[in-house]
Amino acid sequence: MAWIVLVISGVLEAVWATALGKSEGFSRPVPTTVFAIGLVLSMIGLAYALHSVPVGTGYAVWVGIGAVLTATYAMTFDGEPVNLVKVALLVGIIGCVAGLKLAH
Repeated sequence: MAWIVLVISGVLEAVWATALGKSEGFSRPVPTTVFAIGLVLSMIGLAYALHSVPVGTGYAVWVGIGAVLTATYAMTFDGEPVNLVKVALLVGIIGCVAGLKLAH
C-alpha cells in the first residue's frame, strides 16, 4: 500500500509543480488553489509512505515521478522543447525509479 500511495504522491508533486508555474507568483486563484491542495496531499502521502519505505528511496521515487511527469507535461502542453536526449534521460529516470522499487 505504501508504494501505491508513494506513486500517487509523486503524481501530485507534478500537479502542484505545474500549478505553481501557472499561478504567476500566486496571482491567479485557480492554479494557486490547485498548487496548495496538491502540495498538501502530496506531502501527506509522502509522509505516509515513509513509514514503510526508507526515506532515501521514497524521496528519490517521489521526486523522480514528479520530475518526469512535470517535464512531460511541459513538453506536451506548454511548448517546452523536445529532443531525443531529453526523452532518453527522462526514460532513464523512469528506469531508476523502477530499479529502486525492485531493490527495495
